[in-house]
Amino acid sequence: MHNKNARALVQPPPWINISLSLISIGFLSLFLILPLCIVFREAFREGVAVWWQSITDAETRSALYLTLFVTGISVPLNVVFGVIAAWALGKFQFWGRSFIITLIDLPFAVSPVISGLVFILLFGSHGWFGPWLGAHDVQIVFAVPGIILATMFVTFPFVARELIPLMAEQGTEEEVAAISLGASGWQTFWRITIPNIKWGLLYGIILCNARAVGEFGAVSVVSGHIRGKTNTLPLQAEILYNEYNFCAAFAVASMLAFFAVITLILKSFAEWNSSRQVSDR
Repeated sequence: MHNKNARALVQPPPWINISLSLISIGFLSLFLILPLCIVFREAFREGVAVWWQSITDAETRSALYLTLFVTGISVPLNVVFGVIAAWALGKFQFWGRSFIITLIDLPFAVSPVISGLVFILLFGSHGWFGPWLGAHDVQIVFAVPGIILATMFVTFPFVARELIPLMAEQGTEEEVAAISLGASGWQTFWRITIPNIKWGLLYGIILCNARAVGEFGAVSVVSGHIRGKTNTLPLQAEILYNEYNFCAAFAVASMLAFFAVITLILKSFAEWNSSRQVSDR
């Protein structure tokens, strides 16, 4: 009797569950599903042929290749950094640990536009290192290296912040046991550490990849908006929209929306496997 009364106190009335569910569905429909539907409707408003012509345009293809190239460089580098940082910060306690975690969180607190301006002040022609770079014919800002640096800066917390609490929760018992049984450091890392964090690592990679593909603010500042050279897909969509070429702009936006949908599917899959792994423990 006591347990039944306790459950009755904990469980809300059915009408509260229904109301909250309807509010959640309405919110998601208004701010997620409806915008996606509008993007795809506008992209295909003049037909599939016009949509295909828009996304196969030379400048759009260049923007797509640059986006994939920048993502292909920044994400693997951030994965390496994230795993190393999470291993050091999650497995060990040392002086300055909290300060390093705060530095990792810095891109979350700083506006992407400010991040781009920082790179301009550092590597621009009138920046701290600008004269030296100019004397050696090295261009960072308004070129691909600047876009890569800006993208790496705004995306590097994702993998690390996903893995730090996971590794801290797992502790070092399994690694210590493996080393005590004669395993080398690399064997322990590849056979113990990586399998234990694989789903969290995948989740962090998905988030990092999504941010790299869709980054606008920092990239907009350092790119210079050079058509066919330094425009990524978000910048290309903005340029087309500002030129009142709405169909082409929404066609490019539909590509980004497609990446977002794929990201959501992969994210849900990683979350499901991660929760199942935790429950199996």
